[in-house]
Amino acid sequence: MLVVVSPAKNLDFESEIPVSTFTQPSMLEDTERLMKVCRTLSPADLSSLMKISDKLATLNANRFAEFSTPFTKDNARQAMYAFNGDVYTGLDAYTLDDKTVDYAQDHLRILSGLYGLLRPLDLMQAYRLEMGTKLANSEGKDLYAFWGERITEVLNDALSAQGDNVLINLASNEYFKAVKKKQLDGMVITPHFKDYKNGQYKIISFFAKKARGLMARYIMENRVTDVEGLKAFDVDGYQYSEEQSSSTELVFLRNQEA
Repeated sequence: MLVVVSPAKNLDFESEIPVSTFTQPSMLEDTERLMKVCRTLSPADLSSLMKISDKLATLNANRFAEFSTPFTKDNARQAMYAFNGDVYTGLDAYTLDDKTVDYAQDHLRILSGLYGLLRPLDLMQAYRLEMGTKLANSEGKDLYAFWGERITEVLNDALSAQGDNVLINLASNEYFKAVKKKQLDGMVITPHFKDYKNGQYKIISFFAKKARGLMARYIMENRVTDVEGLKAFDVDGYQYSEEQSSSTELVFLRNQEA
């Protein structure tokens, strides 16, 4: 099965990376086209467009200005070790063994507003450009228009290469919206993670994001190949709920109060 996750706003370009191998992003030509648009934006433009502080806007304007190819280990970093958010806390890529990293390279993909789709070992440079950003470009009014069906086409290639037609959606709604489900050559399975609080089970963003990373790691470490194997996920207190699940929406519950 193929797993997709979202990127993170926070980045880590300082920690020592435990692997030396790397690959190049497959959609880099598209990235360079998009970067030409990003470079026309001033810090004030970015602040308004992204709803971020002046300090962050200046940082990202500088990142866009400094973007350069070709990517090397001196000016870029493998994607799985560059993102530093809740999902990546759960994934904990730095502690994956070499064979699991190799497996993830074939079975894990990171959706990105700037890079389209990244494999774990694809090099990337620091950026911030969320998929939901309404950045006008040659293809339309936002990034969904820019990427069109290209992300889906690359996912279809990955599904074909890795041997089955099951895609596990561990991405946020904002990012998975960039995937054209009707054009996808596979069945989409979306896990949901709910915690018990104040008398009911509900999705709590922080915990759900971390759980997505935990499940991505579980799939990679255990080489899960079917939906039944996915239902056995029991990390960090979560348990599969057959009652709340459907054939394509798998619900996992955790009772924090217990």
